[in-house]
Amino acid sequence: MPRRTPLVIGHRGAPGYRPEHSASSYDLAFEMGVDAVEPDIVVSRDGVLVVRHENEISGTTDVADRPVFADRRTTKTIDGAELTGWFTEDFTWDELSTLRCRERLPKIRPASASFDDEQPVLRLREVLDAVRAASLEQGREIGVVLEVKHATYFATCFGDRGGWDIAALIEAELRDAGWADGALPLTIESFESSVLYALQERGIRAAYIYLLEAAGRPFDQLTAFGKAALTYRQTAKPAGLDALVGRVDGISVDKRMILAPDKLGRLTGPSPVIADAHDRGLRVYTWTCRPENAFLIGQFRGRGGAGAFGDWEAEWAVIRDAGVDGVFVDHPDLGAEFFRA
Repeated sequence: MPRRTPLVIGHRGAPGYRPEHSASSYDLAFEMGVDAVEPDIVVSRDGVLVVRHENEISGTTDVADRPVFADRRTTKTIDGAELTGWFTEDFTWDELSTLRCRERLPKIRPASASFDDEQPVLRLREVLDAVRAASLEQGREIGVVLEVKHATYFATCFGDRGGWDIAALIEAELRDAGWADGALPLTIESFESSVLYALQERGIRAAYIYLLEAAGRPFDQLTAFGKAALTYRQTAKPAGLDALVGRVDGISVDKRMILAPDKLGRLTGPSPVIADAHDRGLRVYTWTCRPENAFLIGQFRGRGGAGAFGDWEAEWAVIRDAGVDGVFVDHPDLGAEFFRA
């Protein structure tokens, strides 16, 4: 059944106000009343699950300013895209723990950037423990929406030496932390369905959500089937959704797949994706509801530049009224007030 009001999920904590995935970002999200927070996980060289948006970390840490790590800068191909920088799988956890978090979008969020270089990078276990502690302190359940990044890549990231079975690492961490048996509200999501199915087979009790981009194909399916793999857009169509019934609990879509802007940035939605999914018993989440002009579709942008707030209420209202079950927000106070009204 669709929720009466959407689940409000602190996207990487509260990154509208603090550097994403920092301890203060999560603490602020708890204080602002989120239903859940979303840690992204990547892997260190020694198999520690690290909370970062991507495995390339030059934009979210101070690694580029550390002379001791200058020789770790390299170029890699991640999920088909060539990237140059510093990558978590080239560092041990002890090394990563010396790094400090930075705001990923300092020009858009200079107030958040004022907290740069103050807080260490976190492991998944630290976030799981923080959520449990905040739930006890506030006397309410707070969930975790765990996003698994680049599972196919990490399985071969060391070339001939192989890589990491990220599903096995996640299972071990969740069981050790007491998050694997369904006693605490856990959702697991990924752009790669194969890792979701692997975790199901390992008996991890959670809601499973398949993430869908607005364009392209999932890397695990592209690796396995080439251009015969379904695109994300095909998966969001009725026939694609039919194939997900009984395999996952829902989908999480780029908000543009709901808003359906035309080439001039004018709203043509809501699209039928939410109704189509609900007809098949699937939940629908969307990402990411942000108030700044830089992230709104053209119709809802206002004056003041990329970092100024546009008519975010009008854009969010389309998403809310379409019946979405969960929303990822960067400003949890705005999200909680708006979507629960």
